Order: sequence, then structure tokens, then C-alpha cells
Amino acid sequence: MSPRGVATPDVRERLFAAAERVVERDGPGALTSRAVTTEAGCAKGLLHTHFAGFDEFVAELVLDRFARTARRAGALSGLAGRGTVAGNLDAVVLALFDSGGPALSGLAMARPAASLRVREAFRAGAPGFAAIEEAVADYLRAERETGRVPRRVDPGTAALALVGTCHHLLMTSWPGTPDPRPAVRRLVAQLVDEQDGTQDAEQGGEQDAAQDDAQDGVRGS
Repeated sequence: MSPRGVATPDVRERLFAAAERVVERDGPGALTSRAVTTEAGCAKGLLHTHFAGFDEFVAELVLDRFARTARRAGALSGLAGRGTVAGNLDAVVLALFDSGGPALSGLAMARPAASLRVREAFRAGAPGFAAIEEAVADYLRAERETGRVPRRVDPGTAALALVGTCHHLLMTSWPGTPDPRPAVRRLVAQLVDEQDGTQDAEQGGEQDAAQDDAQDGVRGS
């Protein structure tokens, strides 16, 4: 435990990580300032020394985790042509669900003061869903140029579908509900990995059209 008057290095991250552990282990209802400082092994008043109150702490935790994911998303374009497209996307979007992400987001939305702080920060330019969506779209454009994403894929639309789905799942997933990550992985595969299926569908459509033409010919004879 840090004695009074002694600086605690990386105190924000220490408290944030402790809050995530509490939520993962005990659920969002167990998250209190005392639970956080106890989990972090620090003085009880440390949280209120660095944050104006518990609502500010929750809001800053949510904003910090969004910023972290946005930074990871911003590095996606540099991965074009490396690894797999699905794997690179998974590493970013699934990070939104790490460390109790859905419960933390739900907690912030359930606390009006914290929710207001988060919305105001996003309006002021703090990185959030919009920044992640833009980075994913940029990455898909880069991968489309390499040929690893089908030309039929519209990067902006695919990014909106993916990030919008993650937003929905974050707001509706709670401890005890099905793990949202398999659904996200399936969506990624649908958006970027079914080139062969698309070709099969196109070929099937051509065959159907040929059969229709043949039947028209028979009827007209």
C-alpha cells in the first residue's frame, strides 16, 4: 500500500486495471471506489486524489480504453499484406470486449454523470467508435489494393457494419449473456473472407440466367 505523501507511479493505469479486474470477477454492481482501491492495494483516498469523483473515474476509464483501441486501430494500415485480414481485424475490434468492456460501457451508460462526460469527450474529439471505424475503413481500402479483400467490398460500409455491430454488442452484453466475440468473428469472415462464396453465387446466377434463356427459347418455338 502506498503511504500518504509518496507518489504512486502510473496510478491511473493501476486503478483502471484494478477496476477491470473487479468487473470481470464480481460484475459491474461490485464496482465502487473502495473496491477499486482495495483491488489496487493502495490508500482508500487515492482514487479521489486523482479524480473529482467516482463518475469521473468511470468516464475516464471508458475513454482511456476507447483511446487504446483507437490507437491499435490506427496501426492497422501498416499491417496491410501481413498476417491475415480477419486476424488483423479481430485483434482490434475484439479488444473492445477485453477486460469487461461490455460491463464497463454499460456501467457508464447507467451512471448519467459518467455517460454525459463520455459523450462530451467524444463530441470534443476524443477517440471513440468513429475513430475506430475510420481506421478500419482505411485498412480495408489498403487490403483491397493488395487483392486480399474482394473488390466488391466497400470499405466504408464494411467498417460501419463491423464497428456498429460492436457498439450494439457492447451496449447489450452483460455478465451471464452469451460471449459476443464469436459473433464478431463470424461477421468479420462474412465481410472480408468469402470471396470464393461470392464467385460461386455469381456463377450460379449466370447458370440460372442461361437456364431462363433456354426455357424462353423453348416457349417461343
